[in-house]
Amino acid sequence: MDRNGLEKQCLEVRRLIVKSVYEAGSGHPGGSLSGVELLTTLFENFLKFDPKNPKSDSRDYFILSKGHCAPLLYSIMAFKGYFPVEELKTLRKLGSRLQGHPDALKLPGIEVSTGSLGQGFGVAAGIALSLKIDKKVNKVYALLGDGELQEGTVWETAMAASHFKLDNFCAVIDSNKFQIDGSVETVMGVEPIKQKFESFGWECVQINGHDLKQVDEAYQAFLSHKSGKPFLIVADTLKGKGVSFMENTEKFHGKAPSPEEFEKAMIELGEKAL
Repeated sequence: MDRNGLEKQCLEVRRLIVKSVYEAGSGHPGGSLSGVELLTTLFENFLKFDPKNPKSDSRDYFILSKGHCAPLLYSIMAFKGYFPVEELKTLRKLGSRLQGHPDALKLPGIEVSTGSLGQGFGVAAGIALSLKIDKKVNKVYALLGDGELQEGTVWETAMAASHFKLDNFCAVIDSNKFQIDGSVETVMGVEPIKQKFESFGWECVQINGHDLKQVDEAYQAFLSHKSGKPFLIVADTLKGKGVSFMENTEKFHGKAPSPEEFEKAMIELGEKAL
């Protein structure tokens, strides 16, 4: 898909995120909105998958390690035909396949149930190692938050992925600078991310995570790199991107908008509220 098409799809994904969280009355809009360009580009132009056959042997693997940002993944999966868009209205409802964190036992297309921060990253590395052992060409992608890097298991995984030369593994850090308790730097600083992963033996690039050209080039760099190292994309992003009062704050990390806020958000996203 060309850049114009991606821009339109990113806008619609943002609308779906805000709508689904509002109708659920709870959820995590801030970090979902910050990762839209990263995940939309991946699913549209790079990830190999088949919604009609989610367990296809030829598929690539995507793990949402920042599992609380499920509204982002669900919105894109609906776009790609895993389930009807109307099902997004069931987010977080009792009995729904769309739980607050991805549930691999409920929803086809979810590779791993995630939510405990750092866990998905480790599982993704394990999948990549398994594929290498079996001499398969499938790729593995994982999306993490920058606050997630405060978990010790992340650094164990970083060390292991380098040791086992998992060059089929691409991790993406959605570095939006905020977590539930405030700024990441205030709670427990994790910078410099790129240099830290490089010291662990990763090949790394740092980009503007909302610039579609830079996002595309970063994924291309992963697919073409020959270093024998795991690959990291550090994406500088804006928490709550696209909705002015959700941007650059922790206030909407795990909070649904009020009716008045929802109406304002939808107007900003170019659509009247329901």
